[in-house]
Amino acid sequence: MADFAAARLNMVDSQVRTQDVTDVRLHDVMGALAREAFVPADRTHLAYADMEVEYAPGRWLLKPRDVAKLLQALRPMPGERALAVSAPYAAAVMKALGLVVVEVEAGGDLPAGEFDIVVCEGAVADAPETWRARVAIGGRLGVVERIGPVGKASLYVRATDGMGRRELFDCFVPVMAGFEQKHSFAL
Repeated sequence: MADFAAARLNMVDSQVRTQDVTDVRLHDVMGALAREAFVPADRTHLAYADMEVEYAPGRWLLKPRDVAKLLQALRPMPGERALAVSAPYAAAVMKALGLVVVEVEAGGDLPAGEFDIVVCEGAVADAPETWRARVAIGGRLGVVERIGPVGKASLYVRATDGMGRRELFDCFVPVMAGFEQKHSFAL
């Protein structure tokens, strides 16, 4: 029988705090939230490993380090509205932080309205315009964009005059099915 409580604390101490994640709220929530509840029973032993864990066909939880760094960059605040796209663990962390979270599966219909935060735990070739359109003024989108062997965790921020983007860190999460780079013919 695995000692998941000890594994959680070890995850925070060795994978989160050591990666410049200084938001103690994230430390507290991630140290208490049962990550093993978000993976199939035959993979619970991988829940706290320093790796992406497939929780459904073609869907992965980000490494603890990566989800913590992405959430810290998004600066989630209590009372904000968040849209979690194929991001069950990130959704649970944000709920524990006091956000109102709507969860959807990537490729499915998106709810109407705008959100303060939009986050996805899988990689995409480019952040879909439909996701970017759901970000409210002053809102943030956190997503891993991956073309080639290395993904770039990216932060989009919407202002009244448009949307800015910056790269946060490299990561290696697999690209979700249906969100691969679209190849085209060029002359």
